[in-house]
Amino acid sequence: MLQMSPEEFEDLVAEALDEIPDELARLVDNVVIVVEDDVPAGRERLLGLYEGIPLTERGASYAGAMPDRITVYRRPTLEICDTVEDVVEEVHVTVVHEIAHRFGIDDDRLHELGYD
Repeated sequence: MLQMSPEEFEDLVAEALDEIPDELARLVDNVVIVVEDDVPAGRERLLGLYEGIPLTERGASYAGAMPDRITVYRRPTLEICDTVEDVVEEVHVTVVHEIAHRFGIDDDRLHELGYD
């Protein structure tokens, strides 16, 4: 497995967030983005996870909810990458993928767009 410190990986996540166009970044409010070393035991192997209510599913009664949460998993990402450049690309794809879920874009559409 490729080696990368948690701090280095977190920097890559921050860089991926910085690359999001401003018009979209403004819409990513009330979202907590965290890096975890691994997927919790008993869960399927993931690179990232969006937890929240997508914007497309929020109705008039949506208020006072906890912030949405996007988790990016370090070890599973490092396990599938051969180079640091691969990690940079995979982190970018994962961050965009999970933010897209917040906007109500499902996995099938993301696959069509090349974000799988």
